[in-house]
Amino acid sequence: MADIRLNLINRSNDRNNSSIVIFQRNEASSFNELCVAWQVVKNLGQGWNHPFSYPMAMSVSASDSWGNYSPLKTAENGQQFQVVRDPSGDILKYAGQSSSQNEVEVLNALDQGAVNANVYRDGKLLATKTSIAPGQKATFQFRPTIWIGVVSQVVEGQLINSAILQQINTELSLFGIASADIVMTGGGPGPTSTPFEFTLQNILYA
Repeated sequence: MADIRLNLINRSNDRNNSSIVIFQRNEASSFNELCVAWQVVKNLGQGWNHPFSYPMAMSVSASDSWGNYSPLKTAENGQQFQVVRDPSGDILKYAGQSSSQNEVEVLNALDQGAVNANVYRDGKLLATKTSIAPGQKATFQFRPTIWIGVVSQVVEGQLINSAILQQINTELSLFGIASADIVMTGGGPGPTSTPFEFTLQNILYA
């Protein structure tokens, strides 16, 4: 499937050069689980825009307790991957269908040693599960929606602090969309300041 083309436009009254974080929630885990900052947009001046893509395809990788990382493997919903030991060392391999067609699974099939599972979208870390014990699996499920908000002290590719996460309540559905502008408004100094808002505009449907 084709990538969704998005264009973030700053039409706000922000005077603080705020950063904007974009992330997804893993629907297969609890709502309170920390999320990874998939994209952090910095220094976006008033009237400026930041184009980016949302690929439908994902990639997975694993890392082990020795600090080794597997190569990325392209992943689709309905697939399971396993971390196994072979004569060359630990490998991540495709292992067939997952238990749900809406999920990607990473199973630790090692006899000993925990592993971490990582999911990437557009080459950037999207979600992670740590300390998966032998015989256990990580499950990832993402709806075609993104969460977006104005933040400070958030680093791309790292977990978002729970206090910051609770302040972000804008969810934008990308279902059926080929391209769209994400327009940021609000903000500003003093008593006339309004909350930041993000809306989809100029939507082209697939």
